[in-house]
Amino acid sequence: MLFTETNIPLEFSLKSEKKYKDIFNDVEVDIFFTSSNGEKFKVPCFWKGENEFGVRVSFSKEGIYEWESICSNEDDKGLNGKKGKIKVVKYKGKNPLFIYGRLKISENKRYLCHQNGKPFFWLGDTWWMGLCKRLKWPEEFKELTYDRVKKGFTVIQIVAGLYPDMDFPDKRGENEGGYPWDKNYKKINPYYFDMADLRIFHLINSGLIPCIVGCWGYYLKWMGIEKMKKHWKYLIARYSSYPVVWCAAGEYDMAYYLSETKHEDQNFQRRGWLEIIKFIKEIDPYKNPVTIHPGSFTREVEYYSEILDFDMLQTGHSDSSIKNTVYRVKQSYEAKPTMPVVVGEVAYEGIGGQCKEQIQRLSFWASILNGACGYTYGANGIWQVNRKEEPFGPSPHGMCWGNTPWDKAMRFPGSEQIGISKKLLEKYRWWDFQIRPDWIEVDISPENKERNYYPYVAGIPGEVRIIYLPFFYQHFKIKKIEKNIKYKALLFNPENGEIIDKGIVKPDKEGNWELPVLVKNSSLKLPIYQDWILVLERV
Repeated sequence: MLFTETNIPLEFSLKSEKKYKDIFNDVEVDIFFTSSNGEKFKVPCFWKGENEFGVRVSFSKEGIYEWESICSNEDDKGLNGKKGKIKVVKYKGKNPLFIYGRLKISENKRYLCHQNGKPFFWLGDTWWMGLCKRLKWPEEFKELTYDRVKKGFTVIQIVAGLYPDMDFPDKRGENEGGYPWDKNYKKINPYYFDMADLRIFHLINSGLIPCIVGCWGYYLKWMGIEKMKKHWKYLIARYSSYPVVWCAAGEYDMAYYLSETKHEDQNFQRRGWLEIIKFIKEIDPYKNPVTIHPGSFTREVEYYSEILDFDMLQTGHSDSSIKNTVYRVKQSYEAKPTMPVVVGEVAYEGIGGQCKEQIQRLSFWASILNGACGYTYGANGIWQVNRKEEPFGPSPHGMCWGNTPWDKAMRFPGSEQIGISKKLLEKYRWWDFQIRPDWIEVDISPENKERNYYPYVAGIPGEVRIIYLPFFYQHFKIKKIEKNIKYKALLFNPENGEIIDKGIVKPDKEGNWELPVLVKNSSLKLPIYQDWILVLERV
C-alpha cells in the first residue's frame, strides 16, 4: 500500500512488458481510482522515457483508495490491469496551497478562491520563457522566485516550452533536457519536462501558483489539433494533480509573425482552440480553472465566453494603455455570462523606455477598482529572459523588444510597489468591493479625461472606501457618506507603503467631505506630487 497526505501529489510508475516501435504514440495508459465510498475518477499517465509511464495523483479527502490501470494494448501486462491501494491522511505541512486546496471559481463567479472557499488574490508575474536554460537552474530560478515571494506575488505565468517570439526549434527555447518536442512534432521529449518539473515544483513549494500556458497560439497551425491534444494530455498527466491554473494558449488567435495567410490562420486558431479547451476540461480529473491569453478581446469571439472559467485580458504596452485597460476591464466585468476578470498582460515595465513604476501602480489600481479580481505584472527583460552576455535578440519580424538583463529587470521598482498595493488591498474584503464612481466628485482636465487618468473608487458601503488618485488631484469631494457611520481617513503612499492618518471624517449635512488642506490658508491637500490612495475605513 502507498501513502500520501491530502492535496499532496503522489507519483508511481508502471513499466511495459512489450516492445513498441513508437511507445509514445502507440500506447495510452490511464489509472482509475475508487474511494471507499465508491467515488471514481480517471487520471491519465505520462510517458517518462523508454518503457516507463508515470502517474501523479492527489486526493482532497482522507481515506483508502483503490486503483487499477487500463492500457490501450490489453496484452501489455506491465501496463494493463495493474492494481493497488493508497492510504491518504491529513496534510500536516504549512504550505497554504495544500492547506486551503487548489483553486476554483467563487459561487458568484467574480473571483478565484481555494477549495475551502478562501478568496485568492491573483498577483501574477510574467515568466513566459522561464522554463528554458537561459534562466539557470537552480540558482537564478530560485533567486527570482524568492524575490517574487518576498514582494507578495501569488501566480507565475509560464509557457510549457513552445514559446512566443521564435520559430521552432530555436536554441533559445532549450532547457537542460533539450527541446519539448522533436523537430517535426512526432514525439514529445520527457527529459525536457523532467527539468521543467524541478522549476514548477519549486514555484509550488514556495507558495506560488503556476499558470501553465500550453504554448503560443500559432503552434496549433504547425502541430495540428490532434497533436496539440497529445501535448495537452501530457501536461495534464504531469501537472493536473498539483495546484495549477491552465491557460490554453498565449495570443491564441494571433497568426505566426511572418505568415502569408494571417486571416485564414486566425480563423483556424479560433476554431481550433475552442476544441482544445473543451478537451482540456473533459480530461482534467481535478477541474483546474481554464482560461486563454488573447491577442484580441476574447469576449468578442463567439463561444469562448461559454466555455472559459475566467477571462484574461491583454490591453497594450505603452504609457497610454490605461485607457484600453479600463475600457476592457469594464466591458468584461459587465458582460454575460459573469466570470472573473484578470488583467494578464499590460504595459511591461521598461518596455520601449516607457511604463515606469507610476504607470504600474496606475494600471494595477485602475484594473482592480473597476472590477478585476487579479492582475499580472510584467518586466521587460524577464518575460524573454535576457542575459547581460546573451540578450534574447530579435523576434521573427526582426525587431528586438529590448536588452535589459533579467536580473536588472527583477529590481525594477514597479514590482515591489504593486506588491505594497496588494498588501493594502488584502486588509479588506476586496472580493466584496462594489465599483462606486458615484462616491467622488472631481474636476478632470480634458487631457486626463481622454487618457482615463482620473480617480477610481470602489469599496463596501458602510465599511470601507478605496479612492485611487492617479495624479496630483487637489480638488475633489467624497460623496454619499452614510449617516451614523464613523470613518477615519488614511492617506496611503503606494510608492513606499507609508500611511498618514488624516483623522475622523466629518461630512456635511449632504454626506459630502473634503480632505483637509496641509496648512492653513493653503489649497494643497496632498503632501507629495505623485499618485495617492485615500482610504475611508469604518471606525
